[in-house]
Amino acid sequence: QVQLVESGGGLVQPGGSLRLSCAASGSIFDIYAMGWGRQAPGKQRELVARITNGGSLNYADSVKGRFTISRDNAKNTVYLQMNSLKPEDTAVYYCNADTVTNAYWGQGTQVTVSS
Repeated sequence: QVQLVESGGGLVQPGGSLRLSCAASGSIFDIYAMGWGRQAPGKQRELVARITNGGSLNYADSVKGRFTISRDNAKNTVYLQMNSLKPEDTAVYYCNADTVTNAYWGQGTQVTVSS
C-alpha cells in the first residue's frame, strides 16, 4: 500500500503561482511513476503531469510551459510548480503514484484561480 498526502493548494489570482507538494509513504519502493491529476466540477479527472523513476516527464498540452513536476527522492516527495495560472486551472488536484499492480491517489487539494 502507498499513502499520499497533498498540500499547498489555495486561492490565487490569475497569473499567479502555487506549488503543490505530495509526500508518499508505505510501499514507496514499488512506485515507478508519480504524477498529478486534476478534476474540475462536472469534468472527468485528467492527468496533467507525470514523472517516472527514470526521470521521464509528461505534461498535458493545457499546462505545458506553465507547470513543472519534480521529485525529491530523499524526501519521497513530488512537487508541482504551477505558474501563469488561469481560471480554467481551477480544480481539485490529486497526487498519483503508480506501481505494477495499482494506481494510488491522494485525497486532493483545492486550487482556485480567481480575481
